[in-house]
Amino acid sequence: MSFPKGFLWGGATAANQYEGGWNEGGKGPSTADMLTNGTHTTPRKITRTWEDGLYYPNHIASDFYHHYKEDIALMGEMGFKVFRMSIAWSRIFPKGIEEEPNEEGLRFYDEVFDELHKQGIEPLVTISHYESPFYLTEKYNGWASRELVDLYVKYCNVIFNRYKDKVKYWLTFNEINCGTMPLGGYLGLGILNEGTTDFMNQKDDPQLRFQGLHHQFIASAKAVKLGHEINPDFKIGCMIAFMTSYPYSCNPKDVLKCQKEMQMGNYYCGDVQVRGEYPYFAKQYWKENNIQIQMEEGDEALLKEGKVDFYSFSYYMTNCVSTDPNLEGIGGNLIGGVKNPYLKASDWGWQIDPDGLRYTLNELYARYQVPLMVVENGLGAFDKLEEGNKVHDSYRIDYLREHIKCMEEAIEDGVDLIGYTPWGCIDLVSASTGEMGKRYGFVYVDSDDYGNGSFNRYKKDSFTWYKKVIASNGENLE
Repeated sequence: MSFPKGFLWGGATAANQYEGGWNEGGKGPSTADMLTNGTHTTPRKITRTWEDGLYYPNHIASDFYHHYKEDIALMGEMGFKVFRMSIAWSRIFPKGIEEEPNEEGLRFYDEVFDELHKQGIEPLVTISHYESPFYLTEKYNGWASRELVDLYVKYCNVIFNRYKDKVKYWLTFNEINCGTMPLGGYLGLGILNEGTTDFMNQKDDPQLRFQGLHHQFIASAKAVKLGHEINPDFKIGCMIAFMTSYPYSCNPKDVLKCQKEMQMGNYYCGDVQVRGEYPYFAKQYWKENNIQIQMEEGDEALLKEGKVDFYSFSYYMTNCVSTDPNLEGIGGNLIGGVKNPYLKASDWGWQIDPDGLRYTLNELYARYQVPLMVVENGLGAFDKLEEGNKVHDSYRIDYLREHIKCMEEAIEDGVDLIGYTPWGCIDLVSASTGEMGKRYGFVYVDSDDYGNGSFNRYKKDSFTWYKKVIASNGENLE
């Protein structure tokens, strides 16, 4: 068993969680900039103005804005073939409605891409990763309005033309399927309904949310078409938060409930973006939830014309699904579930299931028959900086090793897997809690949950290990 020649090893970040420089270089405030810090028990607040006495972790994040050359050199030292990053929309169009883009913002990404190419690293760019200009939330209530489609396409037109010779791989929206959940109202769609004060307890309107998701599907399809016109060599993909579920028991009721969760949580969005049409089960879901999707003439044809070239997804864990309300629950990425007695869990209660990744890869490839990329995977943990600025993270190495083995097995099964970019390759703030203490990286960033620290970068033990993995194309996992 082996990984194919040219396999894209690398790492992943997002501008809002990593970049910082939130009000520098002409950047406007984004939806992420209005989130305070929190913990896994205390939800992040969403504020319409910046309030004294509250800390907004995305403002500084890991300060890549001032450390990009150093960070990219570290990626080059590890041997990265690809770096998944995002462009902050409000760095290019501060309010989202301007006629002309912000040149200073465009130049910043020119410099980032140039540094990556110096190191032989291919950028994989997420166009919108859990952020949009906050002005669009205030003016239009985010993606609830169809106005955002043209504003997004204008933004895509600018960056596609500007970077057509520097970027080959693009993702239209990060974890677009979070819009199927109440949490995704603000997180993915920038919808801020009256009465919403915190991230975990939003005033939800499923009609607005699913209409907003339709607008994102249309925007994505238009972006795919436009990108291929500007540069036929562009490879443009979707990105799904894949939340693999198992029935807790062989009770048929558990099996049916699990099937429904997999359909709506995972396949609803993937089917639209890869197959170019809503799945058969969508209409029944809309009917049951009083959702009426307003489609304009030509929308269905557009979805067919704007199908993505490849499918990328995040995979961290699996959950069990049960109809028994008395079983012990457990947390997870975007959604929780029932505790699986066969699995261990992370410090944050996320169940660790490498075999679930092999299962997921096989399910996805059987369904879509397009190239796949695992663009987020990793272990969020409390890392301790020890004497000599060392971090001994054998637990992270163990987690990644087992997942890489299962990817290799999926390739042997016949899956067309083309890349792997573990999440938070250099420490960054958590999307769900805003914590810095929940660390994923191969590189430790000296900053705490309140932005205190030197922001110096220190290599963890996993840094050296991953360097060997890449150099051996996945053969040396010791």
